[in-house]
Amino acid sequence: MTQERILVIGGGVAGMQAAAALREEGFQPFIIEKEKAAGGHVARWDRLFPTQLRAQEVIDRLSAGAEGIGSATGCEIVSLLPEADGVTAVAADGQRFEGRAAVVATGFDLFDARLKEEYGYGMYENVVTSAELERMFREGRVAMKSGEVPKRVAILHCVGSRDEKVGQNHCSKVCCITGIKQAIELTEAVPGVQVTNFYMDLRAFGNGYEELYRRSQVEHGVTYVRGRISEAGETLDKRIQLKVEDTLVGRPLRLTVDMLVLLVGMRAPGCCSSFGLPTQENGFFAPRDPYVETVASPVRGIYLAGTATGPKTIGETVNEALAVARRIKRDLAK
Repeated sequence: MTQERILVIGGGVAGMQAAAALREEGFQPFIIEKEKAAGGHVARWDRLFPTQLRAQEVIDRLSAGAEGIGSATGCEIVSLLPEADGVTAVAADGQRFEGRAAVVATGFDLFDARLKEEYGYGMYENVVTSAELERMFREGRVAMKSGEVPKRVAILHCVGSRDEKVGQNHCSKVCCITGIKQAIELTEAVPGVQVTNFYMDLRAFGNGYEELYRRSQVEHGVTYVRGRISEAGETLDKRIQLKVEDTLVGRPLRLTVDMLVLLVGMRAPGCCSSFGLPTQENGFFAPRDPYVETVASPVRGIYLAGTATGPKTIGETVNEALAVARRIKRDLAK
């Protein structure tokens, strides 16, 4: 019996795990990734919460599981066409890929911090995003633009999350724990650095998250202030001057830091508006049912996995990828 081909759109955590699981179920998965290499956002991260495991270790495990599976990289899918007996994926360069079904594992985009002009990203050289800080961790050196090591660092939560002004009303779910993890890494990478996290509400909901939060304070001396930065400015020596309101004590604060880190949230990828699939209010793809059919789309033959439907942790993403393979096997057996 010829194996049925299943298209997997996206080669990140969800895509690689879904492809490996589909092969285990007897299908012939084919991964289509828009970047030149698989791995998604996780491949660009240094360490992961809550255990601080190296991100590359997770990517290596997933890559090993997907070894030998057919793929096309540097190929961006721009539309999905449901057919009577399958699905056709059409790429930006005109290539067409046919499969018995398709798994949409397109992940997320990072919020563009330049849209929050009051924080000075793109204007002030020592305002960076959480993704850029991860790159510094990965490269083994945290430094200001001048090459100096920062002595004071501020981390701002919810940049591009829970913000009606930029149309991002949803919570990105992992930003709080990312800020806690990055604060710890900063103290390890730069001995003696003072790190302050500014937050709206700390949402440390996962297994080991609250413990990591407590450890950041007790063992690493990280300070947490409930309040929003209303304005960031640049001093003559290229440091960042912040105006903040501490909402717990009800008083304004002014402080100068060497580096401001913006914890950018997750936003729906551009393909959500071009695949012809229903989307949610937050812009991410809508599952057929948010309770019992989370990996099936409302369109027959098209399935969803990972952050294609909204912000998730790596563990949740992997579980959905396993579930989608079982769901496809059940549906195609009917």
